[in-house]
Amino acid sequence: MSAETLTIVISAIGIVLTLGASLFAGFAWMVRHIDERIDAVDKKLSARIDSVEEKLSARIDALADEVTGVKIAIARLEGPPRHLVTASS
Repeated sequence: MSAETLTIVISAIGIVLTLGASLFAGFAWMVRHIDERIDAVDKKLSARIDSVEEKLSARIDALADEVTGVKIAIARLEGPPRHLVTASS
């Protein structure tokens, strides 16, 4: 092999290694950046879901109390159960 050919082969290997390392570093940065953004969105979404869950739980508890009050009011309107009177023969 001549010196010129050896120089070209070494240069080509260097270029391939440089481009490969650059692509690897770029993809690694992109994946890390996307992971950070997803984590931030996940935290925001978790906080919103927790707040909605608390509000819904409070509304359900209030509704249960109201239903209990309505049941009591209906029972008072109906009065005590009527007893059947049987005729004696």
